[in-house]
Amino acid sequence: QVQLVESGGGLVQAGGSLRLSCAASGRTFSTLVMAWIRQAPGKEREFVASISRIGRSIYYADSVKGRFTISRDNTKNTVYLQMNSLKPEDTAVYYCAADPVALTTIPDEYDYWGQGTQVTVSS
Repeated sequence: QVQLVESGGGLVQAGGSLRLSCAASGRTFSTLVMAWIRQAPGKEREFVASISRIGRSIYYADSVKGRFTISRDNTKNTVYLQMNSLKPEDTAVYYCAADPVALTTIPDEYDYWGQGTQVTVSS
């Protein structure tokens, strides 16, 4: 079983930055595809970014491309999401997700999920 614990959320003004972290345990981290997925109030879960097992392949949602950067440190069992130029529409609960198989942009295909961390961007 994989455990994922997110941190780094908070309240920030539009144009500001935040860095989310997700620490994984329970399985060799380098065997997991990792992703960030968000859910705003009243909306469906939305794919944000994903990164392959050793970081060679990375995908972003069009809505965050050029502003967000996903990265991973396999020595620290941690995946990061650097969020710059934040907008009010980025407000959501951000979830870390993992899967041993698929590098996918479809949230439902990830097997393991963290508890989420709230990001609020004020205008």
